[in-house]
Amino acid sequence: MMDSRTRTFHLPVAADLAWGAGLTALLVASAGIAFRMPPGFYGIAALLYLAIALPIIRYWPAGRDFGWANRATLVRTAMIVLLVSLAPFIAGLGNWLWLYGSLCLLALILDGVDGAIARATQSTTTFGARFDMELDALFILGLCVAVLVLEKAGIWVLALGLMRYAFVAAGHWLDFMNQPLPESFRRKTVCVWQVVTLMVAILPVASTAFATWTLATALALLCYSFLIDLRWLYKTGRQP
Repeated sequence: MMDSRTRTFHLPVAADLAWGAGLTALLVASAGIAFRMPPGFYGIAALLYLAIALPIIRYWPAGRDFGWANRATLVRTAMIVLLVSLAPFIAGLGNWLWLYGSLCLLALILDGVDGAIARATQSTTTFGARFDMELDALFILGLCVAVLVLEKAGIWVLALGLMRYAFVAAGHWLDFMNQPLPESFRRKTVCVWQVVTLMVAILPVASTAFATWTLATALALLCYSFLIDLRWLYKTGRQP
């Protein structure tokens, strides 16, 4: 008989996604009631969670525990689904924009929690890193939509959120772009700069001129960062 002390915690990934869906539904319902959101708000939230959950179900190995680091990311997923779903309707929040900005800041702070848990439990995985990365990309795109709706910048601001997806899409035609990139402090810094400038831009105290210049700077830095990565991928891909 197996000693109970040697048993490891295991929960089917469907169960993790179920409580994640419950947490997301609770946050979305609370915001929907408080801000009197239209039906489209709930539809966006449902589609976003499905878009995150279905790839997890498809690619997560059967019989393997989801892990505490990924569960921390799932908590942040609920927050980001809420924030991105609110983005198209953000103009109607009024003074509640300060609360929206505070929740964005909390989501940014929580970005480091899952990595810390993974290192502490020695459970760092490629899947976890990709999960976190794609969630960051969705968060940035949502903030771009919020800035556009608030008319703090033109439609060009969406390039900050869409460039990552364009990069992934290009990998389907250019094989050299599918290589794993090395860890980069520059890349992480540019990502944080993107999020911070977008978060500041949505606040009522940020003028249109200030938001435009800071976001244009963020876009220039992002283009520079992508060009460096593309150059590295191209040179590495050509090597025998």
